[in-house]
Amino acid sequence: MDISSGEFCSPAARGPDRHKKSGVAALAFLARSFFCLGLVVLVAACSTSETLRTAVPTSTSSSSSKYAAIVVDARDGRVLFARNADSARYPASLTKMMTLYLLFEAMEQGRVNRDTPIPVSAYAASRPPSKLGLKAGQTLPTDTAIRALATKSANDVATAVAEFLGGTEERFGAMMTAKARQLGMVGTVFRNASGLPDARQRTTARDMAKLGMSLRRRFPAYYPYFSLTSFAYRGKTIRGHNKVLETVRGADGIKTGYTRASGFNLATSVGRDGRRVVAVVMGEKTARARNAHMAELIEAYLPKAGSRRGQGRIAIARP
Repeated sequence: MDISSGEFCSPAARGPDRHKKSGVAALAFLARSFFCLGLVVLVAACSTSETLRTAVPTSTSSSSSKYAAIVVDARDGRVLFARNADSARYPASLTKMMTLYLLFEAMEQGRVNRDTPIPVSAYAASRPPSKLGLKAGQTLPTDTAIRALATKSANDVATAVAEFLGGTEERFGAMMTAKARQLGMVGTVFRNASGLPDARQRTTARDMAKLGMSLRRRFPAYYPYFSLTSFAYRGKTIRGHNKVLETVRGADGIKTGYTRASGFNLATSVGRDGRRVVAVVMGEKTARARNAHMAELIEAYLPKAGSRRGQGRIAIARP
């Protein structure tokens, strides 16, 4: 009898072995049913496993117009995760990454060294917090200025550096924007060196990731400044804002930022087990939420980064 034809359930079956054949057919039917059921369960299990394996960390601010995020393989520039990565956002103090880029460049070119005194104007001293509390007329060693920018995110120091390198902060903003274009940061415009509110100063999460990768590649001797969690100034220990450096294994930089318009921003570099990523989170509602979301992104996407030792080629135009 052809089991697939369904004749075993037909009342028209005839012959002396009718009951015997019907029993065999019934057992075959049950076997086939259990087999199909097993396949359904297996497929469902595989589907569930795949969903869990590719689950995307969700920010509580993901529906906010301020939110954006990106995770990039620092070895080859491959994007591992992106949400609103090319949407215009306010950089806040992530701006200081570019301020430091230009300062490091001046040091590399021999125009400035770690001991070079940076003068402080009345305008620089008047900048609102976060600040170091500089006074008009004083000078600040370049090394201390770098530490203050990387950890304290001092706005008075940022303006002093801008005036020192560019003459005026406005001109320095134009220099920053020009450098951004050389690095392939097509969605970024800088108007000041600090990231203090300016409606014309915009960037994207993708551009900040490019800047973070370029800083590490171009200035390996100076990049460790971004891993500092504190520094000493006039007998006091000044602590930084970047708690991810202390809570995420392998994190070695780079910068936090916040204004009311931007929300809580963070750019982070993490290296672990031969893999390295640069990630950016923008527009979170609190520093705690920002740090937690960054940690989730790192844990989810660092394992997907290439494991080749060293950074290799990064898809950013060289300056």
